[in-house]
Amino acid sequence: QVQLVESGGGLVQTGGSLRLSCTTSGRTFSSYAMGWFRQAPGKEREFVAAISRAPIIKYYAASVKGRFTISRDNAKNTLYLQMNSLKTDDTAVYYCATSVSGDLTGLRAEDFGSWGQGTQVIVSS
Repeated sequence: QVQLVESGGGLVQTGGSLRLSCTTSGRTFSSYAMGWFRQAPGKEREFVAAISRAPIIKYYAASVKGRFTISRDNAKNTLYLQMNSLKTDDTAVYYCATSVSGDLTGLRAEDFGSWGQGTQVIVSS
């Protein structure tokens, strides 16, 4: 069974940067598409970014495009989310997830089958 562990969250001021990491085990990392989602208090979990398996294709939510960058290091079984120009609206718990199948079939939460426990990001003004 795959396990995912996020890290890198924290408290940052508006305009600052953070890099989230998601380390996986128990599955051939390179064989699966990966995604980042977030959930703010009182809101639904929402898609942030996704990355396919090779050949790499990246997808972003409109709200983060141009500010966030998703990447993966298959040798380290690790997924990353570089977050720049952070806004207070980015405050949320961030989750990484693996696709249900190897291919990326959609960008909804139900298209991803295994999830990490989340890491908190707080952006203060």
